[in-house]
Amino acid sequence: MTLSPRKFSSIALAKEIESPENPGALEKRVALTPTDVGKLAQAGLKVYVEYGAGEGVGFSDSEYEQNNAVMQTPENIYRDKELIIKFKGPALASIEEMREGCALFCMAHFHSYPDRAKLLQDRRINVIAMEEICESPKINSDREILGRRAMAEALKPFLEKNIMGGLQVRVVGWSDRLRSAIRRCGNRNPRSLQIVQPKLSFEELNAVGPTALYFYDSQDFEDRQGVLAKLKDNGAHIFDLYEFERQYGELAIADYHASHPPLEFGLRRIQCLHETGRAGARYGVELLKENKPALDIADAKAIVLGYGNVAQGALHELYSQGIKVVHVLGRTHTAKGCIDFWLKDVDLVVNGAEQAPELRGVNFLVSNQHLKELVPDKSVVIDLVGGSATNRSPVEAVVSCSFLTEPHFVRDGVIVSALWGWPMMGMMRETAVRYSGQIVDVLIAREKLMDGLHSLTPGVQRALVCGPFNR
Repeated sequence: MTLSPRKFSSIALAKEIESPENPGALEKRVALTPTDVGKLAQAGLKVYVEYGAGEGVGFSDSEYEQNNAVMQTPENIYRDKELIIKFKGPALASIEEMREGCALFCMAHFHSYPDRAKLLQDRRINVIAMEEICESPKINSDREILGRRAMAEALKPFLEKNIMGGLQVRVVGWSDRLRSAIRRCGNRNPRSLQIVQPKLSFEELNAVGPTALYFYDSQDFEDRQGVLAKLKDNGAHIFDLYEFERQYGELAIADYHASHPPLEFGLRRIQCLHETGRAGARYGVELLKENKPALDIADAKAIVLGYGNVAQGALHELYSQGIKVVHVLGRTHTAKGCIDFWLKDVDLVVNGAEQAPELRGVNFLVSNQHLKELVPDKSVVIDLVGGSATNRSPVEAVVSCSFLTEPHFVRDGVIVSALWGWPMMGMMRETAVRYSGQIVDVLIAREKLMDGLHSLTPGVQRALVCGPFNR
């Protein structure tokens, strides 16, 4: 189909109301802040804002008006607009108000709600799923490259000797500088990978000898107890990220850029993945304190499935909560039979592991049998990935995501939670501001979505989940 070269000129910013993934209308965030609406107006766009759209996160109608918005009622906000922006997917009744050929820009979760998807298709509504837009090409920061290269250097002797399967890796602390190192290590499938608190004494560490590697950053970690010297005396391997940076950092980064052309697609462009991980893990700790009041949280056995962007948020939060040791499980650890070892006496499981679409509903990393036979009563399972009956989570008990109306449930004595919109748990305004900035960047900066559907960049083109239909 040849699409009209027309640019979008009018935008409708709709209020979040009750919808399939927003029961009780408890999602209060707004997709655009008043300041960002002002930026769009300055770019020549006419922005219509529904009355009360931002009130749930503290933005008044007068603030929008001061930024050149045209305020409208719920009856008019969807009518005759070229581009409709909201945060969550729309209510079914709202779709009936949209004109044929317009574009809807939202967190669509298109395949999780087939009835709504069919209605949008029948109404010939172009749908751009915010959650599907990716960097194109992938952006690799120097900090990320440095952590990756440093861990690769630390693991090099073990890979050359083909003894990775027996290696016990301990990363001392968590920081933005360490996150890419953790991810690189997870991809190499060591015997175990743990994030440990810097304050632990030598006696509290559970890995010594030639099969142990301690990776740390002396820029953040001051070894006041002399633990590193004791580990070295007992045969453990020690690697300092900062020392690597000081000696080889510039060369390692330059070499990476020279030998690794950027991938076609990278991270989600509109996301709060790290905040999702933090919010979910924080709620998990709250549930654990409530259900196991005698447990010292510092001593809890906590495991995180996966080591990607959402899982890193969970690692950050669990580390901040003071948990002494957090186990990070990769593909080898979560394989059938292998994961049983980690689940049998666990207190808190945080799932951040994505699976390929063909494995969803087929391969469950945490099965109902695990909950019944292995995971202790009153332990907590937090699912950060989510899903629906047609797009299942890797946690079998999660048939569909839970909501703020009933955030958790109990299955065979185990508390399970899998919320839509984890950042709503205490970070609603902050994440609304972040999302808004990312949305504006996609509209008028990097991706220039406002130029129309005929000229979508690759990172946005892949997010056109319904259409294209001509206006």
